[in-house]
This record gives sequence, structure tokens and C-alpha cells, in this order.
Amino acid sequence: MLSSHLGEFAALFVAFCWTTSALAFESASVKVGSVAVNFIRLFLALVIISVFTYFTRGLFLPVDASLKAWLWLILSGLIGLVLGDFFLFESYTIIGSRIAMLIMTTVPPLTAFLSWAMLGEILTLMNFLGMGLTLIGIAIVILTKGEGNHFFKINFSLKGLLFAFFGAVGQALGLVLSKMGMQNYNAFAATQIRIIAGVIGFGILISVWRKWRHVTVAANNSKAMFRIGIGSVFGPFLGISFSLYAVQHTNAGIASTIMSIVPILIIIPSVVFLKQKVTVKEFIGALISVLGVALFFIA
Repeated sequence: MLSSHLGEFAALFVAFCWTTSALAFESASVKVGSVAVNFIRLFLALVIISVFTYFTRGLFLPVDASLKAWLWLILSGLIGLVLGDFFLFESYTIIGSRIAMLIMTTVPPLTAFLSWAMLGEILTLMNFLGMGLTLIGIAIVILTKGEGNHFFKINFSLKGLLFAFFGAVGQALGLVLSKMGMQNYNAFAATQIRIIAGVIGFGILISVWRKWRHVTVAANNSKAMFRIGIGSVFGPFLGISFSLYAVQHTNAGIASTIMSIVPILIIIPSVVFLKQKVTVKEFIGALISVLGVALFFIA
């Protein structure tokens, strides 16, 4: 029955959403900068999701959420959507969305590890084996044989790789905090709270860094705004909302595994639209990394 697998279908839809948004935001960030893209996409997403919740819930703002939900979801938004996505979007401009999304396959293992540390959830030997396989897949892509006394060398910018990993840590911690705050609360309204926190957080950062001119320039760039608009619909609005819906309606491990196939889905559009060259080794590494995520959640 389709109704019994709503969580799994939602997770698959999320994978397509994140593939689309990653490509759109990479293109926009290269054109106008990641900080401006982050603020505009969250602002647009807030408008979209507020209109959506008004028509579906009768509430323009999530005023029915408890104080506990507000506190945890605001913290989740600041860590996941501000700090995490700041580093992730910066990595787009350095190593590209395809490699950044590969690094993001560490999010499910990191989420499980943080859940163990913060919520007391149990980690098994299979979990650690899955984490190891994910790391092996990533290593196959980013490392090559070195010369002389060097056993290996890194194929991509170390700064870009570290930024992508910081983004993964931010998203993982944001998911755990969301779980603590959301519980049985509406997934779209919970996302709305996180986005509100994100808009305010980036607004403060832009004010401190005095980068509002960058936002104005970005807003006047029609090509960049078109890409930001597409990314905003498929990322903060649909992607995040349905990821929370998926976690609510199926096992978190199954949902995380399905959502982690982005590094494979993104290969073809990266070649077709961004004209990137993808080697067999990179495809195999992405596949192994995703298989590691799947193994991580085998009971």
C-alpha cells in the first residue's frame, strides 16, 4: 500500500529536492556570493511557507507551537541553517555542489553519533562499519596516490572539503535539535520556525559584516534570483519540510539512507548542465559512500 510508505516516498522526494537546490545554489553563489544567496533564499522560503501554512493550517505564523518547541527549533535553525549552511554554501564556490554533497553523506552517521551523545541512543558495531564504508567512499574520490614520501594527495581544496564537513556537522546537529523540539508538531510549521531563526541569524551576520550591498546586488541580478528562487522552493521549503515529514512517518535510518543518495543523483545533471567531468572512480566512490550510509542503518 502506498499509504504505508509515505515516509519513504517523502525521503525520495527530498533527495530530488536537494539535488535540484544544490545545483541552483551553487550556480547562484558563484555569481553573487554565498552570504547573499543564503539570506535571500531563506527570506523567499519564509514567504512561501508562511502562505502555505496559512492556507493549510489557518495560521500565517506558528503561534500554536509550545515555548519548548520554539526554543529548540530556533537553536536548530541557527546551527543548521545559519552556521551549517554558511559553510556548505561557501564550499559550493570552492569545490562545487557535487563534491560537497558527497561530503554531506557523513550527515546520517554524524546525526546518529550526536543522538547517541545527546539523546542516549545506542550505536552498534554495524553502525561503525557503515561509517567506515562511507569514509572509504569519500576517500576514494578525494584522494589519489602521492609522489615521493607522500602516500597520497588530496584532489580538491582542503578548505572547501573542511567547509563542507562543517556544513555536515551543522546539519546533523540541527536535525537532532529539531527532533528534540518538533516531536509530533506539524513538520511545515516546525520548518517555518527554523527558517525564521535562519533569516534573523543571517540578518545579524550581514549587518555585522556590512554586506547588505551584496544582498542588493544579488537581488538585482535576474539570473541569480531565478536560481535562488528555484533553490528556495526545492531546498528550505519542500526539502526541509518533507525531510521532517519523512522522519515522522518512517524509521529515521531508512529516511536518512534514502535522502543520502544525492551524490549519485547529482552526477548526471552536473555533467549535463554544469559541464563537469566525472570519472569512474568518482562515481564508484559516491556509490560506496551511499552504501555505507545504508549499512550504517541495517539493524
